[in-house]
Amino acid sequence: MRKLLPILFLGYCTLLSGWARAQSPQTAGLRTALARASHDTTRVLVLADLSASYRYSRFDSVLWYARQGLQLARRIGYAKGEGRCLSRLGILMSERGNLPQALRIDLQALQLHEQSHDPEATARTLNQMGLLYHALEDYRPALSYYFRAKRIYEQGFGDDSQLISVLTNLGASYEGRRQLDSAQYFLNRAYDLTRRSQTVHQSCWGTPLPYVLRELGLLRASLGQPAEALTYYRRSAQASFPENDRRSACRAYQYMAELYHSRQQLDSSVYYARKSLVLAQSLPFIIGVVHTSQLLTEAFQARQRTDSTLKYMHIMLQAEDSLYNPQRIKQLDAIGFAEQQRLRELELERTQFEARNRLYILAGVLGSLILLALLLWRNNRLQQRANARLSELNEEITSQRDSLGRMLHELKITQSQLVLREKMASLGELMAGVAHEIQTPVNSMRDLAGVSADVVESLRRELVRPDAVAEPDTVADNLQTLSQYQQSIVRSSQRAASIVTGMLEYSSTSPGPLQATDVNAFVEDYLRLTYHDTRAKNRSFYAALLPTLDPTVGNLSIIRHDLGRALISLFTNAFHSVQQRQLLYQEGYIPQVAVSTRKVGCYIEIRVRDNGLGIPPKLLPKVFERFFTTQAPEVGSSLGLALSYDLITKGHGGTLTVESQEGEYTEFVVTLPLTAQPSLAVPAAAG
Repeated sequence: MRKLLPILFLGYCTLLSGWARAQSPQTAGLRTALARASHDTTRVLVLADLSASYRYSRFDSVLWYARQGLQLARRIGYAKGEGRCLSRLGILMSERGNLPQALRIDLQALQLHEQSHDPEATARTLNQMGLLYHALEDYRPALSYYFRAKRIYEQGFGDDSQLISVLTNLGASYEGRRQLDSAQYFLNRAYDLTRRSQTVHQSCWGTPLPYVLRELGLLRASLGQPAEALTYYRRSAQASFPENDRRSACRAYQYMAELYHSRQQLDSSVYYARKSLVLAQSLPFIIGVVHTSQLLTEAFQARQRTDSTLKYMHIMLQAEDSLYNPQRIKQLDAIGFAEQQRLRELELERTQFEARNRLYILAGVLGSLILLALLLWRNNRLQQRANARLSELNEEITSQRDSLGRMLHELKITQSQLVLREKMASLGELMAGVAHEIQTPVNSMRDLAGVSADVVESLRRELVRPDAVAEPDTVADNLQTLSQYQQSIVRSSQRAASIVTGMLEYSSTSPGPLQATDVNAFVEDYLRLTYHDTRAKNRSFYAALLPTLDPTVGNLSIIRHDLGRALISLFTNAFHSVQQRQLLYQEGYIPQVAVSTRKVGCYIEIRVRDNGLGIPPKLLPKVFERFFTTQAPEVGSSLGLALSYDLITKGHGGTLTVESQEGEYTEFVVTLPLTAQPSLAVPAAAG
């Protein structure tokens, strides 16, 4: 093997020199078009396409042509060209591992696409944004962006190569989620369209055939068909050479190396891993560097080759730090959530605009109808039957007026009932608090009365002896009377206790049914709903949401609205805590609320953690007491945490605990048994 190393190194150098001299098949035609361009707008678009033609071969050329086009577009005020050139720079940042910067550039480009009404570029940038989340294996937002791009391409915008790319990305995302049926459906569609298309080689993006073949190979490997997978990987590598597609060749060699590694063919695995690493470093393609260097590290560690292990481990750690840097991930989350909020605001503005248009149209139609009615009324007035018609119209108007009056009266009654219902709901919560407050003295009264009865009984037994007093019968009668009074006190205390129980039952609601629920989706939905509700009250507030959801948790039978109320209370307290710390304007502080799920034995654990102000140690024992709150009186009812505790412990048979360090963090831990059995109803309250 050592004798082969110089030969392999020479082969790698020859391979890289060939890649360096090669260019994409579309590049020459685009250069000719650039030389012939007579208008600046045309030059900007051609420069953007030239930049795209180098996307997987020479990143310096991508940067050079994109910057040239961007400078020219800004100089002439050409928003469409500026958006396309920015999108190319976003590709470059993504491939080099700077995902937050890539997302920031893509969002700027997306705004320019929408401003210039460029649906083709909009779809391309949405596809790129999906790839950013795909790189972090966060497939849910990736699929959302891919489907948005797919809808635009299927309306006839863009060329076949871009639709094929989106279909392949969808298949790859479903592979990552282990939904192999869906992955096979989209990958087969992409492969069929690639073979049928007559225009796939004419795009500046080139043919996506290497990418499609590579993902088909990965699908075959997931289905347990290694021989077919290797065939697709080799075909992908061969198809990438005419296109000068280093990225596809790098990934094809990486997958071949991983497949050989899984089959314990370490020599072949190392051979293809080194080829993949050389290509990845030449771009540089950071994701490829991470996976390939990790594979080589494991291979040489298994061989106990310490020097090679350290070498590739050093490469791997550098690449992982570039790609998975925690600060960058936080930035990416914050940018992504801000963009989602912007999209929702745009959708709201669009809905309001459509509503205004409908109102204007309705007003126009109504005005026309009124004008027509006036003309008819004038013509009918000239006729002999005018008076009769006017009388009929008067009766109709009177009837409508009376009907509207009745409706107004009913609406007022309904409004009064709603106000009364809200008051009664508040009274129910108050009754629950009062009942819990008076229950302790009532219990004490009952206990003391019982003790008094026992003491009196003892005295009576002593005093009834003939030698105790001169008149034992009289003393016995008095003590008998006193005993009866004590028994009356006991009965009265029992009656008070029954009243307390009735008040508690009155203030409670009946428990809902148990429903099988996807815990991860349920927790994440309530996290985002609570976050947006908090932002609706404070538009300037932003926080990084950090969900870490264990896919093995699966479904759990729960009372959905009860557990949802408990989670909303915990999330609301977390957002309030980080919001209060943000008001201190500490340098470098980023508000964060993290939620995680995991399966621990026969329990499911949900953790809600924030980096807010924390809770002082002296207040921790009182957190779940009624009328204790971490919020201002006007913000919450001070019953949220106590009721959340009841909903989880009594309603679901679980536990709720809290850990906190003042000035650093607060973490609530919820554990739910896999077979939840609610024991009682718990009253609703705001957190």
